[in-house]
Amino acid sequence: MRALFLNSLYDPHIGGGAEIILQQTVEGLQKRGMDVMVLATGPEKGLRLDRVNGVPVYRAGLSNLYWHHTQERPGRFTRLAWHIVDRYNARMRRYVREVIARECPDIVICHNLSGWSVSAWDEVKAADLPIVQVLHDMYLLCPRSTMFNQGKTCPQRCGQCQTLRQPHPQASQQVDAVIGVSRFLLDKLTANGYFGLATSHVIYNCSVVPKPTFRCERLPNAPLRFGYMGTLSDNKGVAWLIEEFQAQKGMHAMLYIAGRGQLDYVAHLKRLADPSRVRFIGYQSPQTFYSAIDVAVVPSRWAEPFGMVAVEACAHGVPVIATRMGGLSEIIQDRFNGLLCSPAQPESLGVALRTLHDDKPLRERLAYQARSSVSALLGQDRMLDEYETIIRQTVAKRKARA
Repeated sequence: MRALFLNSLYDPHIGGGAEIILQQTVEGLQKRGMDVMVLATGPEKGLRLDRVNGVPVYRAGLSNLYWHHTQERPGRFTRLAWHIVDRYNARMRRYVREVIARECPDIVICHNLSGWSVSAWDEVKAADLPIVQVLHDMYLLCPRSTMFNQGKTCPQRCGQCQTLRQPHPQASQQVDAVIGVSRFLLDKLTANGYFGLATSHVIYNCSVVPKPTFRCERLPNAPLRFGYMGTLSDNKGVAWLIEEFQAQKGMHAMLYIAGRGQLDYVAHLKRLADPSRVRFIGYQSPQTFYSAIDVAVVPSRWAEPFGMVAVEACAHGVPVIATRMGGLSEIIQDRFNGLLCSPAQPESLGVALRTLHDDKPLRERLAYQARSSVSALLGQDRMLDEYETIIRQTVAKRKARA
């Protein structure tokens, strides 16, 4: 079995959780004996081959106005022009064609298509190969991948999104199998006319988190430690979190914010924050971060496709305050491993913060139940078993039809 994995980015270029899960999957399947290779975009022209932990990784120079993995935010019209090109970027097909010719895979597993566009599907089908599409976000519905605009989740697609995604549902009928990282995400795409001829599956992402052996215990009379880890962006609700946290007067607590984001937005967040109560600590490993906080907060204002940070927090025995958005409610159960709130009721986040600050028995009960609540998501073998089964079944079906 030879499998080609196609994604927007690959290590060391990490845009988010999709790249981490992809790398775990690729390296895990390779250890099981599958011949794997990766094709991703890169900042340099042409097609280059290197190896990451023994995996062949092709990097194709992106044929668009700029490479999208950058902290510098281009202007509005430049971004729009980029998305117009990305509606169907025929120039990227040549890289798919060349790698297929070199590697002769039996199947292509597509992950994030940003940069490649759905033209990649056409090139794979031109080679008469089966396609598995893994959904990590809402790129196929919205060029920004979020369906989030002007500070709120879009109830339906705007005219611009519909125009830039008009041919995509029909193109998706070429896909043989589709995998959503949450039931929410899979249902969202299929309800919009995608993947009508594909077999449908949900595979929850896994996180390999050993049972914590060390914890920085809070000293007596020390502030309660709330923490946010993730991308610093508007749709992630970081500004909302800062405002609601600072609105809780008399609360003996600190808020620690770990992560990176666009430079101008991070500067905006720092202007909002009271440095005596809110600290920005940059990139942190999950082990370091979750061992040093008491409550994790995932205040997403958009429909989060899954929410691996919520899984990792629970795996470290940390209760989670999360929003009822997207796949998060498939992880966090209200008053079992955390509390749920809603961006539609902004004060609900402040209520949740205050509740876990004031109610120590509740906080301790949620922490005690947190790890067991996500135990099914902590085993990499489960995730690899499911991916391997779908890949092999899809290839077998294609061969049977041939």
